[in-house]
Amino acid sequence: MSGTEPDTIAPLTAEDAARLLERDGYVVLRGTLGPDQVEAARDAFEAGYLPSAEWPAPRGGDWRHALVDLDPTIQAICRLPPMLRLVGGMIGEPFFLMQVEGREPRPGNAAQLLHRDGDGEATYVAALAFLDDFDAENGATQVCPGTHRAGTDPATPPLVLSGQAGDIVVFHSEVLHGATTNHSGAPRRSLLINYSPVRFREATLATEALRGVRMDTGEVFAPD
Repeated sequence: MSGTEPDTIAPLTAEDAARLLERDGYVVLRGTLGPDQVEAARDAFEAGYLPSAEWPAPRGGDWRHALVDLDPTIQAICRLPPMLRLVGGMIGEPFFLMQVEGREPRPGNAAQLLHRDGDGEATYVAALAFLDDFDAENGATQVCPGTHRAGTDPATPPLVLSGQAGDIVVFHSEVLHGATTNHSGAPRRSLLINYSPVRFREATLATEALRGVRMDTGEVFAPD
């Protein structure tokens, strides 16, 4: 990430990670995945890649998308204890793993507009587990720190994140964020993982097939 932010100091303690997530609406967990996990996740991504038109609901053609949610390595990544603790602390109530899929911006993809993933009714948490090094040249995500708080507008220009394969970014659903353009064409594969309060699980079941969700989403996690 540009500048010298506290989350560049690795490894973060659990307390510091939770504090940064609460303060900024996101936190970067450096070096969370080991080389073997990264390699296995890359293999799962490539094995699960589907052209945009072959998804149940067509996806944008300037991204690569991969079905990965049945892969054991991917499922283990979604359940890493440090990540579940952060997610539970932010959501503050029982939650479930709603979705995980692979995503990669193609060279020259259109940058996403800054947006929020939430609906304002509850706290959701997402995570991006990066399988390749990422920066402003290959389409890394940009965020506006602090904009997850109600009524908060960006006080500073968005920060473009940067890091290495194996880093995981955890972010609040209401923080403004968006992928940038992959100018270099270098690979920038990631896993997008979504967690939701369990009280909304029934409502999400009807859309699982359209979203390409094949895994069992019935497991419930309790916040510490």
